[in-house]
Amino acid sequence: MSLLGRLAFTIRSKLSALINRASDPASELDYSYEQLRDELQNVTRAVADVTTQKKRLEIHRRRLRENVEKYDGQARAAMRQDREDLAKRAVEKKQAHVSQITELSEQISNLQATQDQLVGKRAELSSQIAQFRTRKETVKARYEAAEASARVSEAFTGVGETIDDVGRTMERATERTERMEARAAALEELEETGQLENVLEEGDDIDRELDRLSTDRSVENELDTLRAELASEERTSEPAD
Repeated sequence: MSLLGRLAFTIRSKLSALINRASDPASELDYSYEQLRDELQNVTRAVADVTTQKKRLEIHRRRLRENVEKYDGQARAAMRQDREDLAKRAVEKKQAHVSQITELSEQISNLQATQDQLVGKRAELSSQIAQFRTRKETVKARYEAAEASARVSEAFTGVGETIDDVGRTMERATERTERMEARAAALEELEETGQLENVLEEGDDIDRELDRLSTDRSVENELDTLRAELASEERTSEPAD
């Protein structure tokens, strides 16, 4: 497989690996991005190597061309001096160099084609990396937002249970507070009527006495209501003067 073919295969493999990865998006995407950048550096080095080889061959070809001109001049000088033997050797050397120049020109042409292809691949890969970076940041942002949303949902699940516990605690506290307020009111009423000391001196259970007092007060309130209703009915039934 040629150098260009190996590079193309490697790039396709890297891109396919990116699609097939299914682990943590944030770390995997960052890792894949760095891998692609490394591959871009490899392509850049390959371009530099091919360019260097081409330049080296071009320098050698230039020297051969200089020698061709030199041997051509020597052949002409030898012929003017009727030295065909020397002219023949000069022409032979010239033709050998011309043949080498032809071979070098073909190699240089091939290297130029390879260089052009590598430069194109590098530009394509660079564009793909730029696109991948944009998509990477977008996916990372979505993943982090989803992760934050999941954490919030989990937190709210715990908060819901805590709120239920707090609600039950509040109900118990409210109930105890209402009982304490009723107790305080009853104690004030006993103190105002002078019954508090009697209750304490007799040693009765004060809670039982407070309950009884509360019940008596409820009965008296209902009786007062009935008296008022009966009185209203009697006034209504009396004949008018």
